[in-house]
Amino acid sequence: MSQIDIRQEHAKTPEQARAAIEEAAQKLDARFGLRSHWQGDALQFSGSGVDGAIQLLPGAVRVTATLGFLLSAMKGMVEAEIRRVLSDKLG
Repeated sequence: MSQIDIRQEHAKTPEQARAAIEEAAQKLDARFGLRSHWQGDALQFSGSGVDGAIQLLPGAVRVTATLGFLLSAMKGMVEAEIRRVLSDKLG
């Protein structure tokens, strides 16, 4: 099992950051078939071979995920896609 831990700084208000994370989650859901729901200030997500969360922090978001065996082989691609989507949505 592989771990992903990404921190993305941003200058958005908490409401703007939450909306941006919603948009990012929709893109990741479509690309990787994830299911997600909010639990406080963390968007919990899971799918085939991945479980994790996107936490809203002051001035940043943190993505943590555990990849199953098959996705572990594609960790670099998964991590790059998460970074790309976060950068696009959070600027």
